[in-house]
Amino acid sequence: MLKSFRAALALSVITLSAFATSSAFAEPLKVVASFTVIADFAKNVGGDRVNITTIVGPDGDAHVYEPSPADAVAMAKADVVLVNGLHFEGFLQRLIDASATKASIVTLTKGVTPIDFKPEFADADAAEGADTGGGKTVTDPHAFQSIANAKIYVKNIAEAFCTADATGCDSYKANAAAYATKLDVLEGEVKAAIQSIPEAKRVVITSHDAFGYFEHEYGLTFLAPQGVSTDSEPSAADVAKLVKQVKQDKATAIFIENITNPRLIEQISSESGIKVGGTLYSDALSGPDGPASTYIDMMHNNITQIKGAILGS
Repeated sequence: MLKSFRAALALSVITLSAFATSSAFAEPLKVVASFTVIADFAKNVGGDRVNITTIVGPDGDAHVYEPSPADAVAMAKADVVLVNGLHFEGFLQRLIDASATKASIVTLTKGVTPIDFKPEFADADAAEGADTGGGKTVTDPHAFQSIANAKIYVKNIAEAFCTADATGCDSYKANAAAYATKLDVLEGEVKAAIQSIPEAKRVVITSHDAFGYFEHEYGLTFLAPQGVSTDSEPSAADVAKLVKQVKQDKATAIFIENITNPRLIEQISSESGIKVGGTLYSDALSGPDGPASTYIDMMHNNITQIKGAILGS
């Protein structure tokens, strides 16, 4: 009887130990995403195996964001930190230093072919001088505006999660593949919408030059007074130059961005006679109740707004 009790007790201890070990492995991976688009990609890849903290939240502007003490705490506790790179997050190095994080810092634009910012209004980017290579070019950091690039981000996230949590690797890869299929469908829809717009009408105005990769990939022309970053105000000469170009290029639609003050766009609308066509989501998703709470919703919203404003539908 005593031997049976001891055997049962030993079995219970082994079972509890095994349960504790499996629970430890089931602890979600602590992930910090620099902004909402990356957080959405990470959720799609990580599923319930990851716990995600987002630094720059919905409708937030990563170009001018100032980190909080809570951000430093989240970074310090993280297993993996996912960032855009290409100087998109001006606050990043300061936050890494302040948090003394030991997490892997994963740059998701690895493997992306970067493009240079269009030079029409480059003087508005004087504050970005450190990134200009002596004032000659500015690399456009908004690579996620190309759906083909978004798939590279997703692949990089899956690889980072596999490295940090090998037991979940099959799950991460399967999730990434399923999401990539959804992105393929999305890309087909965006291309079809662009094709429905006459070539002569594919010129639109936005607040800052966040859509260079979209333009490069899908064939719209975007004009913007603020250049590649929102951290400097355009001069009166920049605005006058843009209004003149708008009239020359026969821009057909003008849009407010969710991350910027609408005043400048309203001024250009007034001076050019082009009606504001709606809001585009550029550097951040909307809140959960908004029209762009996921990357796929953001792309759907933007192309629907653009097509509707140009074609009047």
